[in-house]
Amino acid sequence: MVMPMHSLYGHYEARRRLARAVHRDKLPQVVLISGPAGVGKQRLALWLAQLLLCERPETEPCRDCRSCRLVEGLSHADLHWIVPILRPKASDPEKQVEEATESMASVLAERRAQPLYAPPEGMASHGVASARVILRRAVMTPVEARKKVFIVGEADRLVPQESSQEAANALLKLLEEPPADTVMILTTVDPNRLLPTVRSRAAPLRLGRLPDEEVRRFLEQVLADSVPAAKRESRTRRAQGSIGRAFQDEDEAATKARRLGQAFLEAVLERNALKQFERALSQNPWSARGDFTAMLDAVADTLNDAAREALGHEPVGEVPRVLRGRSPEALAKASTDVRATRESAQGNVNPQLLIASLGALLAETL
Repeated sequence: MVMPMHSLYGHYEARRRLARAVHRDKLPQVVLISGPAGVGKQRLALWLAQLLLCERPETEPCRDCRSCRLVEGLSHADLHWIVPILRPKASDPEKQVEEATESMASVLAERRAQPLYAPPEGMASHGVASARVILRRAVMTPVEARKKVFIVGEADRLVPQESSQEAANALLKLLEEPPADTVMILTTVDPNRLLPTVRSRAAPLRLGRLPDEEVRRFLEQVLADSVPAAKRESRTRRAQGSIGRAFQDEDEAATKARRLGQAFLEAVLERNALKQFERALSQNPWSARGDFTAMLDAVADTLNDAAREALGHEPVGEVPRVLRGRSPEALAKASTDVRATRESAQGNVNPQLLIASLGALLAETL
């Protein structure tokens, strides 16, 4: 069953700016949308694609013409949503492209069935095969509209340099001089995570957190059946301006990740090398695709909460006793170290080595 994407909530000033640029034919061909996780960066990118492809656009897409309906169903031939995928298993470049195309199609099929989608797996990325998919589609003429629109979600996972310099250079050339009929929209939480050569080619657009009333409206209009009215206010506060966080309930996997993350931090701060070693040995290589990166995310969230508390702000989650009294600077540095380790986990690196190395690094920082 195909479900249309839910409405875009908030970001009215950004929408007005983008609409003015489109109507004046002044929209840059490469746009980089950044902002906190879950605030609607890719949904805004889809809104912009819908506006560009709409048959009778005004300040908003009409949402009624054939093009608008196709975009909302993620089935417009001139909309290319490039999502992070796991590295293709094939060794032949042509087969890698085929496998990447099939993987992306599978992800989009899941999003058609469930528009409120979860973040991609920790090991998913935009590798050389994905770069080749983009390059091949970019030289094609539009099928139905006057333009082609590419959305590269979570562009900080763009790693074209991993094996083929030729593909990397060609992709950078595409970003520098896109075909006249092509618009590229990249999204990321932090522009600094992108390659400088990519970042320098894009016009930046920064989104802030959504007001609580927008999150509350989303819960009332989209999740009324699954989130009882009694829980909406607490869910709104917990979301901190992020619709992505608002619809993701606290599940067993998240609870497990927090528990493992806190146990790891306690071992680090107790200078208990044996516990750290046991934690490392418990990480099978395959777990880097899910459990391992989920644990790292939980560790980073815990450190950020401790830093908020140290600065006199209310933490989002529980702060372990062992982190209290640490300096905000040390906690922030430790969180940066964890994020760097998480990015390393997206490559072909053994999680056991990463967790052991991270433990030693955090012990020194904290």
